[in-house]
Amino acid sequence: MKQTFIIDAHSHLWLKQDTSWNGQVIRTTHNGRSLFLGEEVQMLPPFMIDGQNSAEIFLSNMDYAQVSAAVVVQEFIDGLQNDYLSEVMRRFPDRFFVCGMADYLHDGFYEQAAALMAQGFKGMAIPGHRLLGRSLASDEMMRMFQLMEQQGIILSITLADGDRQVGELQEVISACPCLKIAIGHLGMANPPLSAPWENKSWQAQIKLARHENVMIESGGITWLYNSEFYPFPSAVRAVREAADLVGMEKLMWGSDYPRTITAITYRMSYDFICKTPLMTEAEKRLFLGENARRFYGFETLKELPYIKNMSE
Repeated sequence: MKQTFIIDAHSHLWLKQDTSWNGQVIRTTHNGRSLFLGEEVQMLPPFMIDGQNSAEIFLSNMDYAQVSAAVVVQEFIDGLQNDYLSEVMRRFPDRFFVCGMADYLHDGFYEQAAALMAQGFKGMAIPGHRLLGRSLASDEMMRMFQLMEQQGIILSITLADGDRQVGELQEVISACPCLKIAIGHLGMANPPLSAPWENKSWQAQIKLARHENVMIESGGITWLYNSEFYPFPSAVRAVREAADLVGMEKLMWGSDYPRTITAITYRMSYDFICKTPLMTEAEKRLFLGENARRFYGFETLKELPYIKNMSE
């Protein structure tokens, strides 16, 4: 497949995990491992022995996999990374579109968000699935969304499984119709091996992309379909199903780097799309890069040659 530019619409960076969630510790240990909610897990590939998920390591992976640019989002389970990501944004403006994140768990986050936007963050990330019980359409949230709409700041948001938060986000879309929104994890599409009568409530998230300024990105899709493993045929079918609902021009590829590359290589996180017969070459180009290039406003993108493996 001929692909001019590949853009990753969902990735993460941090120098160290040192936070907690629901009173349980999340902390970098050694050999790419972290204490995570009561157990030790392989958070990063084992060769990342210092636990640093840095921009430089990611760029090395991107260059090898011929990924020209990436969108960096944030998650509460990694801790607030605004200080480090502001440095990444300054050092690598052509390679990364970086999202800030405020402490939405406590009132008063509007001022934090406004300060991050003034600092130069072009997007704001909201791990909405961690905010069940705190409305996405609250007064303070709406104030922030209105400011984002005025300043042209993009919202990157993940929602809880199914349609539980769809109504709240619909309120936001109605109130701020010019706010650009990217919904993550392909709407938390159902995992493989589901019964024929599987719950299709995830499609409610996809259908939000029928609004002009709303897009869907597939960050973490190889995690959702990890039990099936490469080449993830059910994941491809989920992308195809989403495209049938809203059109391929509304969908973007995302890797959820680095967590997903403990099981597969970074290239494998999109290579299965390149090889599927269920998408046309034009659809693959849209999904793997052109849609993200247009939506996030990437202009100067790096052309990356294919580097032959020594074993080839």
